[in-house]
Amino acid sequence: MARPKLLLLDEPSLGLAPLVVKEIFGVIRSLTARGVTILLVEQMANQALAVAERGYVLETGRITMQGRCADLRRDPRIRAAYLGEH
Repeated sequence: MARPKLLLLDEPSLGLAPLVVKEIFGVIRSLTARGVTILLVEQMANQALAVAERGYVLETGRITMQGRCADLRRDPRIRAAYLGEH
């Protein structure tokens, strides 16, 4: 791929060792810094919210919450349900 404008990633961390996951999310950060738009589907909510600008929470195929990732990370419902915090 030469200079993609859009990259679709579906669970890029699935089944990988933690060090490899860390490297993948580093690559995602560098790509977005270079202007590549990324649509990321990821169950590791903490990592996804850390690299994305906007987030969408899907429950049974419906968007139940959406917004800036910084705001979603502060939302107590997100923290309890997806980030393992109480």
